[in-house]
Amino acid sequence: MTADPLAPLDLAFWNIESPENPMHLGALGVFAAPSPTAAAHAADLLAVRSAAVPGLRMRIRDVWGPLTGPLSFGGAVREPDPEFDPLHHVHLHPPTADYQAAAGRLMERPLERGRPPWEAHVLPGEEGDGFAVLFKFHHALADGLRALTLAAAVLDPMDLPAPRPRPAAPARGRLPDARGLPGLLRGALSDAVSDVGRALDIGASVAVHTLGMRSTSALTAGPTGTRRTGGVVVDLDDVHRVRKVVGGTVNDVLIAVVAGALRTWLDERGDGSAGVTPRALIPVSKRRPRTAHPQGNRLSGYLMRLPVDDPDPLGRLAAVRTAMNRNKDAGPGRGAGAVALLADHVPALGHRLGGPLVSQAARLWFDILVTSVPLPSFGLKLAGNPVTEVFPYAPLARGQALAVAVSTYRGRVHFGLVADAEAVPDLDRFARALTAEVETLITACRS
Repeated sequence: MTADPLAPLDLAFWNIESPENPMHLGALGVFAAPSPTAAAHAADLLAVRSAAVPGLRMRIRDVWGPLTGPLSFGGAVREPDPEFDPLHHVHLHPPTADYQAAAGRLMERPLERGRPPWEAHVLPGEEGDGFAVLFKFHHALADGLRALTLAAAVLDPMDLPAPRPRPAAPARGRLPDARGLPGLLRGALSDAVSDVGRALDIGASVAVHTLGMRSTSALTAGPTGTRRTGGVVVDLDDVHRVRKVVGGTVNDVLIAVVAGALRTWLDERGDGSAGVTPRALIPVSKRRPRTAHPQGNRLSGYLMRLPVDDPDPLGRLAAVRTAMNRNKDAGPGRGAGAVALLADHVPALGHRLGGPLVSQAARLWFDILVTSVPLPSFGLKLAGNPVTEVFPYAPLARGQALAVAVSTYRGRVHFGLVADAEAVPDLDRFARALTAEVETLITACRS
C-alpha cells in the first residue's frame, strides 16, 4: 500500500485532538469464555491477525509540503508503518471485576500518533469465566462503519450471505475532444459554485440553530481529560413495541429515550429540566458499499433540539419524529448538522492551524452527540468465544460532558456512554434513567 493523502474531514479529526480531548472512538465487546486462559489466547490471536490486516498497519504522518496541489500544503498522509509491531497495539491486562471502569481509564489515554492509531485492550474477567476487548480507533483512521470493518477483520471469520451480483460497469468512452471541453468546464464551475452555496447555507443554518436555544451547564465540562464509561442494555422488542404504537423509526424512539433520560437525570441531580432544549448532533454515514476509497470518514449529520423540557414522554417522541423527518427531507448535505461537509472547503493548512479553534467551537455547535453504530445481526466471535454484549463509545468533544452511542445486536439495544469523569460523577444515574425511560414509553403507549 502506498501513501494516501488524508481527506479533509479525516485531517480535521487529526488536528482538533488535544491531550485532554483525544479523538478516538471505541467499542467494548464482552465475550463468554469457558476457560480462564481464553483471554490470553484471544490476545495472541488478535496480535497475529492484526499483522495481516493492511488497514491496521497504516500510520498517519504530517507533511508540510504540497501533496496534490497548492491547497494540500500542510496536510497529512496515511501510509504503511515500516516498523509495525502488533505488540505495540494489542495489550493484555490483569483481571478486572468491572469492565466499564477499566474501559473508562483506557479511553482517557490518547493514541500514540507516531504509530498506526488503534489499540485493542484485552480485559480478563476476575472470575475467569469471560473477558472483554476494548477496541480504540482514531477518528482520522476510521468512522464507525470503517472501524467495524477493521475490528471484524481480527475476529473469527463470519458466515456472510452471498453478495449480490455487481451491476456491469458502463462502457468507457473516449476522452472528450476540444469541442466538448467548454461544456465540461462550465459543469465543473457550476459544481464548485453549488459547493460554495451549500457551505453558505450550512453556515447560516448553524447560526440560526445556535441562537435562541437553551442548554444546561450539566452538559459542559472543562478540559479535565478524565473519562468514565457506562453501558445499558434494553430489549429491542420493547423499542419495537413503542414504535408500532406511535410510528416512526427505531432510531426516533432511541433518541426520545435519550431525551427522557436527560430530563430525569437533570431533575434528580438538582439541575432542573425546565426550559432545557440541548442541541444533539446525530451523525449520518455517507459511506456506500464498494466505495472507491473505503478508508477514513464519510460523514455528515443532523442537528436537532432534544425536547428535554417536555414532561409528556409521547410528546417528546412526537417532537423527535418531527425534527428527524424535517432533517431527512432536507437531506444530510444541508442543515446545521452538515457542518462536517465544510471540511472539504478548508485548505489543509487551515486544518493544521485552525484545529484548536475548531475544537473549542464544537461546544457552540452542539451540546451532546447521539450516534448510532450499526452491527451485524449474526453472532460475533473471537477464538470461538461469542460476543454477548457490545458497547460503542463516541469521542467526547472539547467542552462537552457526555456522549451517547447506540448499537443493536442480537435482539438487544446497547447504549455506550462516555462522560467526563469530573463533570459527570453520577453516570450510573443517567444509565438507570435510560432503562427507566423505555418503561415509561411502554406504559404511556398502553394508556
